[in-house]
Amino acid sequence: MDQSNYIIDENVTVLEAMSKINSNLKGIVYIVDDERRLTGSLTDGDIRRYILQSGDLKKPVKDMLHKNPKSLKTGEERKANSYMKKNSINSVPILDEDDHIIKIRFWAEPYSEEKKQLALPVVIMAGGKGTRLAPYTNILPKPLIPIGDKTITEHIMYSFIEYGCTHFDIILNYKKNLIKSYFLDNEIKLDVDFVEEKEYLGTGGGLKYLDGKISGTFFMSNCDILVREDYSKMYDFHKEHGNVATMICAMKNITIPYGTVEMSEEGYVSKLIEKPEMSFLTNTGLYILEPEFVEMIPKDTFIHTTDVLQLCIDKGMKVGVYPIAEEKWLDMGQLSELENMKNHLGV
Repeated sequence: MDQSNYIIDENVTVLEAMSKINSNLKGIVYIVDDERRLTGSLTDGDIRRYILQSGDLKKPVKDMLHKNPKSLKTGEERKANSYMKKNSINSVPILDEDDHIIKIRFWAEPYSEEKKQLALPVVIMAGGKGTRLAPYTNILPKPLIPIGDKTITEHIMYSFIEYGCTHFDIILNYKKNLIKSYFLDNEIKLDVDFVEEKEYLGTGGGLKYLDGKISGTFFMSNCDILVREDYSKMYDFHKEHGNVATMICAMKNITIPYGTVEMSEEGYVSKLIEKPEMSFLTNTGLYILEPEFVEMIPKDTFIHTTDVLQLCIDKGMKVGVYPIAEEKWLDMGQLSELENMKNHLGV
């Protein structure tokens, strides 16, 4: 195991730390000073909370790290497993007498792929024309575009089935009979109900057809995205904060490939920035919602989900954000992203 995947210098940015955590798949990095001595730790949860507090991702991690993380000295390594169990942690660094990290021990039990079972209904918005994917969607509706040996809709459904979410309501309009025939005739039987829009109602209007039919918390997903993150953590976050809606948002980082110019009020150049970087949260198209959200949707009205969210906000209802890494969000809404999704899924 390459320990460098779990150790970063205290002067790297929060953004760089986030990238390291996303790539090492352990949810944590340990932070060292210029002399390679342990000074702290940082988890994916720490970064999520930092983002929600509008923290500056360009700041060095030394400004937000957990000081004095749990650790053991050389000679104490034999008790690493019992120490992790006692302190409810999944890893522990082993230090020499000068606090340099010699190695990192991870929880010794075999990793379990078993997911927390949520058993929540899932609504998939599949009524749009998918014009950004033309000419494919001139023939096939977007929900049936294949990604490997499964349609994008099936990839979405099976990602939820892992968490015990086995019932799906699919809201249809464009080429609806083709979509219905595919799932009704498919050898793989899935628990699907179809909801047919009478006219195009936007990304949110069709959800009104489920008013009174959904009695508790549910997921809603666009039919062209896949979020590869722990749905149970999203659900826990949603409930802990008492949200009527929680948007799953990806932290997007963009480098503008030009030098930019800032001007003063007098019209003079005040600042030059070469290829500035921007970080912002973007809506992935996955939501956790309560029935009260559906009640806010006007009947038989063209309206987008984001407009309904704004209605909730204007009414003083809680609309939350659950941030995820950009790499955890796969979007095939445009042709340029279709191949990217295939590559990520290895198909």
